[in-house]
Parts: sequence; C-alpha cells; structure tokens
Amino acid sequence: MASLAALAGFVVGALAVMVVRQNHGQRRAMTPVHVVEPGALPQGVASVLAVLPSSAVVLDKEDRVLRASSAARAFGLVKGERLMAAELLALARKVRRDGEIRESEIEVAGHKFGQESTSFAVRVAPLGSHGQVLVLAEDQTEHRRVEAVRRDFVANVSHELKTPVGALSLLAETIQDAADDPEAVTRFAGRMQHEAARLTYLVQDLITLSRIQGAEPIPTPGPVLIDDAVHEAIDRCNTTAAAKDITLVAGGVEGLRIWGDDELLVTALRNLIDNAVAYSPEHTRVVVSARAAGPNTESVEISVSDQGIGIPESAQERIFERFFRVDAARSRATGGTGLGLAIVKHVAASHNGAVTVWSKEGSGSTFTLRLPAFGGMAVTEPATTTIPLEAAQ
Repeated sequence: MASLAALAGFVVGALAVMVVRQNHGQRRAMTPVHVVEPGALPQGVASVLAVLPSSAVVLDKEDRVLRASSAARAFGLVKGERLMAAELLALARKVRRDGEIRESEIEVAGHKFGQESTSFAVRVAPLGSHGQVLVLAEDQTEHRRVEAVRRDFVANVSHELKTPVGALSLLAETIQDAADDPEAVTRFAGRMQHEAARLTYLVQDLITLSRIQGAEPIPTPGPVLIDDAVHEAIDRCNTTAAAKDITLVAGGVEGLRIWGDDELLVTALRNLIDNAVAYSPEHTRVVVSARAAGPNTESVEISVSDQGIGIPESAQERIFERFFRVDAARSRATGGTGLGLAIVKHVAASHNGAVTVWSKEGSGSTFTLRLPAFGGMAVTEPATTTIPLEAAQ
C-alpha cells in the first residue's frame, strides 16, 4: 500500500507540475491560460497513465471512464465507459465529495483461468478541478499467496519441531523417574536418540531447503559424474535399507555427466532413495538407474524405482510440496521430515532440470530426475547397461 501511495503522489504531483509549467509558459507568451473543459483530460495525463504499472482509471464527475489503462480493462475493472467494481465507485464518489485521498483493499471476481478472485490495494485521489478522480489499483493476489505460503510454512515448521522437542522433554523426565531401572533407562535413552536424530534431520533439511529454494544460481558449478553421485547416495542410505532387508541396486548407463553441484545432486538422490526405502516393504529392492535422454542425448535421466505401496493418483501433484504427506501417521512413523521431495524439486530446478513421478498403488513408484548433460552431450564413455530399469517393477 505504501508503494501505491507513492505512485499516486507521483502521478498527481507530475500532473500538477505539468499545469504549472503550462501556465508559466503561457504567461510568458502573454496568451490566455488554457482551461481544461469539463469532461476532458488535463494535458499529459494520458501519457503519464500509459507508463503506470498499476491499473489506472480516470473518472469524470458523472462517473464515466475518461481513461483506463490496459491492465484495468484486463482485470475487468473497466468495461466500456463504466467502472465495474462497486466498492471503487463508492470510494470515488466520497473522494469527489470531500477531496480527501482514500485507500482500501478490495476483492474482484477473478478473470484469470483457475483464479477465483483478484485482490487489489487501491488508492483514490482527486484530479483537477472538474470533479475528476484518479483510481489506482495494484494486484496483490500473488503477494497474498506468498504470505499465506509463508505462514503455513512457519506453522508447519513449528509443529514439526514441537513433536520431537516435546518427546525429548517427556523422555528425559521418564528417565529421571526410572533412574533405578537400568533396563528402562536404556530403552528410553534409545528413544531419545531416535527423536534427537529426527530433530537433526529436520534442521538439516530446513537449512538445505533455505539454501536452494531461492532459485539462485549454483555458486560453483562443475562437471558431476553420475556414477559417483549415485554410489555416494546409496552408501548414505545403506544402513536404513539394511534394517528392512531392502537391497539397493545401481544400474543403467555408466559414464554420464551433468553440469552442476555434486553435493546437491547426492542430497536429491539420497532423499529419493530414503523415500523409496521408507515406503517399501521388507525384503524388496530399490533400483537407481541412469540413462542418456533427449533426441541428441542432451539430458541425463536418473530414476529411483521401488516396489512399495505406491502413491494415489489424487496426491501425485502435491507430493513435492513442503510438509505434504499422503499418510501423515505413516510418514511420521517412518521418521520423515516432509521436506525431502521439496528439496528434490528445488535441486532439479537449480540445475535447470525437472523431477517427475510415475506411481500406481500396490505396484511401486518411480521418481525421475531429468538434468541437462555436461557439454550438451550425456555420453562420454561407451554405454554399458548393467541392470534394466524394468527389474525394479
């Protein structure tokens, strides 16, 4: 609203300067001062309104539209010579009556596909001496959406942090009360270690997400060998997989490279593998497979396939959102933070790539990272297929 106030002040001030300069020049030429006829725009108003980024409308004393920016018409604020928003019209009449500048926020029925309404910050000011009124409206819809996302994020983080912190506090009290029972102390200490690890993972994921979600370029990109990244990610997940007797298998084409950050790629793959292990039954396997993609092998695809429970089709569009869980109870039981797939999405975006998912309930899931190849060509060594992707299904 402050920026809109400044904009309105600039417009009115600019128009005032135009009038003063015009009158001064006319006096010097000893010619009559030009008087703006009622219902006409002051000289130069159209030029000023044409460069404004906000929706701008000038009304005459009869509430007819004298001038409207293309943005005002695109949003449906103006049709023909009419101002369509009743709230704006009421504000304009009040301003015309007492000459005071007014500010407000309004909602207008949406005119964009899939958008129910548009939020505007508005400022209405008198213009000239013939009852004309200037209306400026700035679209706040995206700003409000971002604020809502930020509030939800803070609320979710607070909730996720509260759970392990509360559990640690309760377990500490329990251990204190069970000081004379070594077996109970050992059992509760193990639970404390579990909750502390969960808290550590959450904080680490928050730090990683904060670092990459700003869509900033990778600070020190370089060639990344896919084989090394895949094996490093598998090594980091082996302990968790072994606890469920899940076999982690690397396969596909060897010698592929991308241009990017090796640690970020390992982080993305680790999250995909961890996710596959968490939602797979015991005694199954997870396959990580790489291949050259695109008509000229200009991309690299890395797929992580499991034989797990699968993802409902209705949830597949949302699984990359922060803290979204298909089954919240099961996800917390597996120790997930709810940030893993969001991190994968942002890592892919930071590499000018994308991540997609194929899944069928009861048949497992396949997550695929598609990233630009180093030097525009993925294959740098003779292709050697080790394990076909179909083996995971």
